[in-house]
Amino acid sequence: MVEPKSKVESIREWVVDHKLRTVGCLWLSGIAGSIAYNWSQPGMKTSVKIIHARLHAQALTLAALAGAAAVEYYDHRNRAEADPYAKFLPADGYSHKD
Repeated sequence: MVEPKSKVESIREWVVDHKLRTVGCLWLSGIAGSIAYNWSQPGMKTSVKIIHARLHAQALTLAALAGAAAVEYYDHRNRAEADPYAKFLPADGYSHKD
């Protein structure tokens, strides 16, 4: 009998399958949040606000990439010796003669 996946396990699996999308969403939300925060600070030039938002987004992107690398490392270490590309191949196989 198959146990249902926990919420954390399904999130981890989604992140493993969609690494670039995850990093992109984190970057976009990071820059949007940083711009919103910086715009609420009075007395800053617009150019300084944009530079700060970019720096915050870059730091968040590096953290997201490190997190994606950690997830990939964990997944690679704990994966069975099954073929990682099996899900992309047709189930009935195919001949190279075709």
